[in-house]
Amino acid sequence: MSARSLYVTGTDTGVGKTLVSAALLHALRARGLRAVGMKPVASGCERTADGWRNEDAVALRAASDPCPPYADVNPYPLPAATAPQLAAREAGVTIAPEPLLAAHARLAATADLVVVEGAGGWLAPFADDLEQAQLARALDADVVLVVGLRLGCLNHARLSARAIAGDGCRLAGWIGSAPRPDLDRGADYLQLLLDALPVPCLGVLSHMPAPDAEAAARVLALSRMFLERGTRNEA
Repeated sequence: MSARSLYVTGTDTGVGKTLVSAALLHALRARGLRAVGMKPVASGCERTADGWRNEDAVALRAASDPCPPYADVNPYPLPAATAPQLAAREAGVTIAPEPLLAAHARLAATADLVVVEGAGGWLAPFADDLEQAQLARALDADVVLVVGLRLGCLNHARLSARAIAGDGCRLAGWIGSAPRPDLDRGADYLQLLLDALPVPCLGVLSHMPAPDAEAAARVLALSRMFLERGTRNEA
């Protein structure tokens, strides 16, 4: 049995990818699956007694079962809170795919599913010569798109869906997330998204002043087909 991967990307930064990723972990675990999270490259880390730590990666690790080593959840912790390319240059770090794939393999050896949270939107590179699509393809991951429900979301969602498909990756579904509580005509925008995107909506998360991944997990509707694609037997 080999673990499958879900790759969580967003229509932009700040749209709720970490909340959705942690919610997916809780939802999958509630269905009896072993699910662990991964944040391959994380900007905006703080130095702790245990080393550099990123709050998003910490949240994913806390939502995982079994609980993996932090170094596997976040192989590249970068101090500067900026684009990964800039943060890596500032830290003098070269981001390469091999450590990411090795860490993922260790996570996959203990789980049925690995939920991998990307950085920013789909076309935000990890490094000058490493696109997120390259990692998603290498992991044979199904992609989940987090759509920030705000002005411009229809354009951003459609562009992201086309880019994911154009990069040869599988978009399995999308999840709406409200970064703010005051989107005008939100129901109308939601219907436009339902009509425009070619994959199922797995849930819509209302604005949460204090994000609660377990509560968010109860909103997600992971279809049987989607769950069955989460694991597969290898010949």
